[in-house]
Amino acid sequence: MTQKRAHNFSAGPAVLPLEVLQKVQSEFTDYRGSGSSLIEMSHRGPEYTEVDRQARERLSRILGLGDEFEILFYQGGASLQFLMVPYNFNTGKTADYINTGSWSKKAIKEAKVFGNVHIAYSSEETNFNKVPKDEELKFSGKGEYVHFTSNNTIFGTQYHKEPASDGLPLACDASSDFLSRPRDIKRYGVLYAGAQKNAGPAGLTIVILRKDFLEKARTENVSSMLSYPTQVGTLFNTPPVFGVYIFNYVLEWIENKGGLEAIDRLNRKKAGLLYEELDRDDFYKGTAEKESRSLMNVTFRLQNEELEKTFIEESKEAGMSGLKGHRSVGGIRASIYNACPMESVEALVAFMQDFRKKHG
Repeated sequence: MTQKRAHNFSAGPAVLPLEVLQKVQSEFTDYRGSGSSLIEMSHRGPEYTEVDRQARERLSRILGLGDEFEILFYQGGASLQFLMVPYNFNTGKTADYINTGSWSKKAIKEAKVFGNVHIAYSSEETNFNKVPKDEELKFSGKGEYVHFTSNNTIFGTQYHKEPASDGLPLACDASSDFLSRPRDIKRYGVLYAGAQKNAGPAGLTIVILRKDFLEKARTENVSSMLSYPTQVGTLFNTPPVFGVYIFNYVLEWIENKGGLEAIDRLNRKKAGLLYEELDRDDFYKGTAEKESRSLMNVTFRLQNEELEKTFIEESKEAGMSGLKGHRSVGGIRASIYNACPMESVEALVAFMQDFRKKHG
């Protein structure tokens, strides 16, 4: 019997590749003839050690990481990294932060606990409807790094290239567009991402550190669990085994799809279909400036909240889930991460066209 799958537009935890879910399902109770699930085995045993090795090697290939980078697998989500980055690199110093949304504000709040924060740009006055042009950034001239959030899930904005950084290494929360497109990875001192958008299940956080930046991390009077140097090159504590296990298969899926260039082409095509429908007339109103529109989270409003409520209700009846906007801003949000199939986007566009005919 064929299982019916919803058209899942959840912002995270989000849709995963069906092939990956099926592979995990087939191995879950008996991992490769062992008689046990992988999550029932020692994280220092040969089975998990091989999964961990494969995940690191695949990620290095996909992103073009050389020997100058370290990879860490953490728990705690991006929220823990909001404090770990300044704890390691900005204690008693200054860092430049770009404020483009709720997650940027949370990172700024944590950073202020440890050091000085200079706001190089903020779009808060316009309700975070855009990301800055390079010429709009005003740096402190004494920062340790420049922090930015590459994609803003709540407000539907995204950087389509790395921002200027005044010659400083970039620190990036890439949670919601990680592995969605190629990056100029050598510009990053630290890049971190919660896995639950494009990379795997909630509970795993990937941290990538450039070694020359890592050398600047504090090493005295530090918490072992919060210290990057302590964590590098060792399984200091039990890693998120299940998350890394699925992440490894997601990386395999990306490689089989043709890598980040192919994934980027597909993501642009999916987003293009949705934005074309939004721009057809003024029935649907996009919330982000066109140059800053996200390829991951398409956010829009209707003429009033009552009509938006009807849109959500009728979309659920049509087999679609996750379209309600974030509670802080309302509206509609379609999250179309890597694993969201083209068929789901096409179904949403068709629904939007029918809904306009009925209610326009």
